[in-house]
Amino acid sequence: MHQDTCPDRVKVAVIGASGYSGEELVKLLLLHPQVDLTALTSRQYEGKSLGEVFPRFANLPGAKELSFIAPDTDKILELAELAFLALPHGVAAEFAAPLCAGGCQVIDLSADFRIHDPVVYKEFYGADHPAPDLLDQAVYGLPEWRRDEIKQAQLIASPGCYPTSILLPCLPLIKAGLIQPSTIIANSLSGVSGAGRKADIPFLYVECNESVRPYGVPKHRHLSEIEQEISLAAGSKTVIQFTPHLIPVNRGILTTLTMAPSEKATSNDDPASIIEQVDACLNKAYENEPFVRLLGTKGLPDTKHVVGTNNIEIAFRWDERTGRLIVMSAEDNLVKGASGQAIQSMNILRGFPETTGLML
Repeated sequence: MHQDTCPDRVKVAVIGASGYSGEELVKLLLLHPQVDLTALTSRQYEGKSLGEVFPRFANLPGAKELSFIAPDTDKILELAELAFLALPHGVAAEFAAPLCAGGCQVIDLSADFRIHDPVVYKEFYGADHPAPDLLDQAVYGLPEWRRDEIKQAQLIASPGCYPTSILLPCLPLIKAGLIQPSTIIANSLSGVSGAGRKADIPFLYVECNESVRPYGVPKHRHLSEIEQEISLAAGSKTVIQFTPHLIPVNRGILTTLTMAPSEKATSNDDPASIIEQVDACLNKAYENEPFVRLLGTKGLPDTKHVVGTNNIEIAFRWDERTGRLIVMSAEDNLVKGASGQAIQSMNILRGFPETTGLML
């Protein structure tokens, strides 16, 4: 699964390098032993050196030679063979199309290519899809489930932070037929960086500090890709309940899922059997995965153990009183939920060992 030899280095661009995910990408790519970071784009910081914009990176390898340039696709095609798009939805597609046409490999961190159906995209994002002709070739870049497709892809749609925290715990159980997918209720709590780097009153310090609040209720945009992937795993159209919350921390996501077991899982009416089946299912799916930490029924996920890493923690409990399974996860929304997962896909795509540059 994870290759032992490293092919040649890759020249990489980050388009939209001034946001939180872009900043995290820059750091990880500067430290990646197989990457030459050759281009950073930002309209806001055009002409400024990397050290001026992000002083903490000034002494990292290759940082002194880098300055921000205007986001020009012709220039990027000259400088890079692979580009990360750390841009808002709707904008990313404007760059993906010419870059793909020019032979560049593209890993998009926005939502533009995560949704297969342009009608669903319009329903959740409020606009026609900007490049529907590219949807068929885009691969949903959840590495633990799409390795073979990622290896062959030119355009990778890296999953959202909430979907990653929900899909990784759920997909093995759905595919094994151990739960009823339509009974899934997901409650997630995210740090403020999940909203992006922007001057918006609801996300100012004094608005977020000492405050916990739900948002995007009842139809957060990420539901579109969550339900898409759950439906694919279940083999039928599935709708779930999802409520995100904003919490006063910089980064990290904690998700708690409840779901009803299937008749298959409860066929012998033995609670111990349900626990054993779920435990065996998750271990079969993830025991060899370098970034999935299974806590079983003993531990509980905690954002402090995953922030700054590409790891996700997963634990579960069986609630005999309610007859529901409780599955929990924790991840860093900027690493496993964004930049780290995108680099994980790059490693697979380029034939690098999957953990390269990510053993944080």
